[in-house]
Amino acid sequence: MSEFKYKRVLLKLSGEHLAGDQGYGIDPKVISGLAQQIKRIFDAKVQLAITVGGGNIFRGMAASTEGMDRSQADYIGMLATVMNALALQEALERVGVDSRVQSAIAMQEVAETYIRRRAIRHLEKNRVVIFAAGTGNPYFTTDTTAALRACEIGADVFLKATKVDGVYDSDPKLNPDAKHFDRISYLDVLTKELHIMDTTAISLCMDNHLPLVVFSLMEDGNMEAVLRGESVGTVVY
Repeated sequence: MSEFKYKRVLLKLSGEHLAGDQGYGIDPKVISGLAQQIKRIFDAKVQLAITVGGGNIFRGMAASTEGMDRSQADYIGMLATVMNALALQEALERVGVDSRVQSAIAMQEVAETYIRRRAIRHLEKNRVVIFAAGTGNPYFTTDTTAALRACEIGADVFLKATKVDGVYDSDPKLNPDAKHFDRISYLDVLTKELHIMDTTAISLCMDNHLPLVVFSLMEDGNMEAVLRGESVGTVVY
């Protein structure tokens, strides 16, 4: 535990990451590799909560642009996050990581209903807590959910795992001269319109002085390096 800078962490995973190269659904190799990375954090007694997206199965905002009612589309997207959370829980428990799924939409047959105090108690007992179904409300992204849950559980840091190694001033896939930021303020993220998360999530983190680290999960060991305080990805403060 002493090697790590942070004691309690909120990790945001995108649904797209779970799909791997297949582009849709859940890639068993990806989720198994992710479970192994999380196990090393778990074994070091870091209190870890995870918020997972559902974009590998269904994207509510995309569906709403095609004519579907936005609220209905978002509810479908929330259910997709529950599917991902249950798959992640199963992968974690296969490698000996005790975990709990907490859903913002009541479905007691498959997951606990989200209760803040219970979530904190699970963390104190060294259980990984996986938050699913967003906030339970339409019009809120999983980034906003992650920021909200991080504030609620008193996380020391918010880790946003992506396929890109941090924050750039433009899309590095389209612009080879894009500038990488080692550190950047939340205010600069907003004024430069960098779109690393939606403005509600950014404002929540900024107002509650919650540090955010944006890093790539594609390289094994990056999560541990971030927790040690090494210069990996981008720190948003």
